[in-house]
Amino acid sequence: MLKTGAVINERYVVVGRIGSGAMADVYKAKDHKLNRNVAVKVMKTEFNNDDSFVRKFRREAQAAAGLANPNIVSVFDVGEDNGLYYIVMELVEGITLKEYIAKKQKLSVREATSIAIQVSMGLAAAHAQGIVHRDIKPQNIIISTDGKVKVTDFGIARVAMSNTISANAMGSVHYSSPEQVRGGYSDAKSDIYSLGITLYEMVTGRVPFDGETTVAIAIKHLQDEMDPPSKYTPDLPYSLEQIIYKCTQKSPDRRYSNVNEMIEDLKHSLTDPDGHFVALAPLADHAGTGSIPGSDIQSIRDKEGGKRSEKGSSRDIGRNYEEEDDEEYYDDDDEGGLSSGLEKVMTIGGFIIGAIIICILIYFIGRAAGLFRSSRGSEQASSSTAPASTESESAQITPIPGDEDIECPRLLGLTREQAQVQVAGIGVGIKYGGEEPSDEYPAGQICRQEIAPGTMIARNTTIVFYVSTGREEAFIPMGITGSTEEDAKSLLKSAGFSNVTTRESSSEEIAIGSVISVTPTEGSSVSPDTQIVLEISTGSAELGEEVTISSVRGLNIDTARDILEKNGLRIKIEYGHTSDLSVDDVMKIDPAVGTKVPKGSTVTLTVNRPQSEIDSGTTPAESEPEDSQEESSEEASSEEQGEEGVSRTWITDVKLDATSEYQEGPYRLTLVQVVNGSNEELVVEEGASLTFPYEFKYSRGVDGQVSGDVYLYEQVGDTYVRKAKWTVPFRQG
Repeated sequence: MLKTGAVINERYVVVGRIGSGAMADVYKAKDHKLNRNVAVKVMKTEFNNDDSFVRKFRREAQAAAGLANPNIVSVFDVGEDNGLYYIVMELVEGITLKEYIAKKQKLSVREATSIAIQVSMGLAAAHAQGIVHRDIKPQNIIISTDGKVKVTDFGIARVAMSNTISANAMGSVHYSSPEQVRGGYSDAKSDIYSLGITLYEMVTGRVPFDGETTVAIAIKHLQDEMDPPSKYTPDLPYSLEQIIYKCTQKSPDRRYSNVNEMIEDLKHSLTDPDGHFVALAPLADHAGTGSIPGSDIQSIRDKEGGKRSEKGSSRDIGRNYEEEDDEEYYDDDDEGGLSSGLEKVMTIGGFIIGAIIICILIYFIGRAAGLFRSSRGSEQASSSTAPASTESESAQITPIPGDEDIECPRLLGLTREQAQVQVAGIGVGIKYGGEEPSDEYPAGQICRQEIAPGTMIARNTTIVFYVSTGREEAFIPMGITGSTEEDAKSLLKSAGFSNVTTRESSSEEIAIGSVISVTPTEGSSVSPDTQIVLEISTGSAELGEEVTISSVRGLNIDTARDILEKNGLRIKIEYGHTSDLSVDDVMKIDPAVGTKVPKGSTVTLTVNRPQSEIDSGTTPAESEPEDSQEESSEEASSEEQGEEGVSRTWITDVKLDATSEYQEGPYRLTLVQVVNGSNEELVVEEGASLTFPYEFKYSRGVDGQVSGDVYLYEQVGDTYVRKAKWTVPFRQG
């Protein structure tokens, strides 16, 4: 494991570890050549002497380096440094789809469909270049903090060559296609199968095939039919369920011929959730038996037995398999077709379902034509037989005679069942429109209806409603720990968090100014208005905390006090007089600017007061700073009153836009205005770093001057270099 601060190839400085797999560790690093954060995957040193692992590691980079797509994690560099094999990739701040599903239990239909479309677009780009991923699963799909979905880890991808037979089936067996677990030919349709299994898990919260061992799961992929996803998600749209079925057909010929076709159907399902547009290829008439050949099963079990003798129990093998250990489980074998007995059963079932659909269509057409006069109860019984339509039609309309309009009922705050009772017998219907977050209504309650309550509507109108998923939540991004305070705040801001506070703690491992920890923890799902606390390192406690004295000359005493106290210093006030500064401005500081002193030290500020006070000894008492502030305010108020009591306070309050010349170093802001016919420049503020847009406030402008020039200087070496200028307006306060 690399330590924070380690340098790879004299270019990439390790910031911290962000993940670990079976064959590699992933680190967040700073690319100093291009000044950007990257992710560096470093192969574990125990595999350095294993030529097979080195080949696989290099193959990952070769497979992904040529892919340029917003839905694929980009590869920037690959190399070797003193025995460390590494790949430099795009740093994606976020969580894996597997973690996201675990947090939400199951995803909404619209969210799952959107993710599937983005993954499909990434795969389409890879397939267009002849690259098959061969390990599509939620663990290899990342959702960034800005909602972008990216496919990563082409570790077992291989350039698809015609007539190439895979020597082994790798990846996580829960998502592997039948041809992969059998050891046959793998192509783009294998990725489609794996994506179908992933989509099944997104909408149900579970995988369709599971078991105690990898062999048991593999056999289920070969011969078992999965439970309909609507069994676990009754509201699943008919079209999306059919898409999942088409992706996960055991015969590749019955799946989508390419990912682009799948994308079209996924987009279509968003606008026509109950449409019958997904075309499933008919089963072959020459289908045979309903089980896979015994030789195949025995071969798989023999392989499992061999692995069990080498590595332990089948449970251990399954775990290694799940963790991308790239073990070789199955030998080459000819790809077998789907058993003909099972195909016959599915054919007969298809005819039966088709007959039912025809009967239902005849019933509704006849009912619309007035051929049937059924009671509401019989209508409900009939609707219960309609296949997979319960999501969009939550309640049938019972026609009520009459032409007069009626008042739209209030469904907000009700459950779907309560809404059905609410509209029963009043001549309106309701239709489920989907789910969406709501701060006002708890999960499970209706949070929005497309027709506002109280609106006059015609009888027999259908009201579309939406069900709350609870308060909208945001995820605390990964990679905050070990980053600088500024980077951490930027990440949190982009993730939607605005209530961010900090506290300081000593640390021997984390660099000064970097984040030790974040509360709540990285990856947590919380409300966007949750207070986020960053623990910032002050360095080793043994070294003691030191503060560098910054210049506050020319600043008002209150501003100077605020700056120094925030740096952990105590203030002592002395008085003097100069005609160069205004009353209560700081003349000098002791110790001198640039001196390093322990945190908590006392610094002395010499503050400008009228010469008459200095001569008479009537300056404010040092022990009574509040009184001195009040007195100075009264004096300033008196001095700033002109004839007939007109205020002479001139103020400005503007935002300064960013400038490309400023490099975020120590800065100084000055104000130039005309005083007695000549320009006078006054230091207004100094600090360690300036963040844009910056709110510039100043309340001691020259009387009668309606504008002034603000200059930004940046410290370069021992001098301050002018970087920018803004002309700001002043107004009478």
